[in-house]
Amino acid sequence: MGLEKTLPSGEELTLILQQCLAILFPGYFVYPSSGRTLDAKSLKTPIEETLASLQTQCQRALDLCGESNTDPAIRAAQVTQFFELGLREARTQMISDLQAAYEGDPAAKSHEEILLSYPGFLATSIYRMAHLLEEQSVPLLPRMMTEYAHARTGIDIHPGAKIGAHFFIDHGTGVVIGETAVIGDHVKIYQGVTLGALSIPVGDLKELKRHPKKRHPTLEDHVVVYAGATILGGQTTIGKGSVIGGNTWVTASVPAGTKVMTSGGGQKISSLL
Repeated sequence: MGLEKTLPSGEELTLILQQCLAILFPGYFVYPSSGRTLDAKSLKTPIEETLASLQTQCQRALDLCGESNTDPAIRAAQVTQFFELGLREARTQMISDLQAAYEGDPAAKSHEEILLSYPGFLATSIYRMAHLLEEQSVPLLPRMMTEYAHARTGIDIHPGAKIGAHFFIDHGTGVVIGETAVIGDHVKIYQGVTLGALSIPVGDLKELKRHPKKRHPTLEDHVVVYAGATILGGQTTIGKGSVIGGNTWVTASVPAGTKVMTSGGGQKISSLL
């Protein structure tokens, strides 16, 4: 099937993400076009170059999938401006994530080690950039960004999820965070955790696409979810300060300060308060 319109480029989006990381953390990540890290005092040209590339990709995506009564060029310029302003807050959140990893992992020797090598930090940082575009209803690009992170890290975060500050994914492989998941501040999850949706009957899918609803769980502040846990359903809320043990299966809400764990006799729930 032929396409008359130019598709967004995955390669260009990858470069944009790499450029953004180099700009947000000068001296740590290589800026692709120069092959060197950036100096914090000379970011003007890299920022302009990166935003111009993003605007081009946004225009392509909007031209392909956007509303027919909206000028893609004008919308792309607006989105790019929003993205530039949003990066400041995103960087603040990334730094809080960096601190969460340092405080939450005894094996972490330095902030630099986390910044340069931890898959959870990379996946979360890319999610935070993709989420800025998701908030502006840009088609294709947010998902392409987080799928790049998924391929790199084994961590699948939908750009539509809402994730608070000081978030840490330890180890990370196999983590899945669904589109309508909501995660509060100071939350820590381990590898193999799924924040997913309950199965939807085939006949309901079309209606759900027309009228979206919350399908994924909510984790309130200071929740810890251990390896292999599965938490499902849009009405499922894990209360503040709760601990979800490894390999548990949770499809109903638990109150604040609750510990959920498995044992030889099945799943148990106890209060931490």
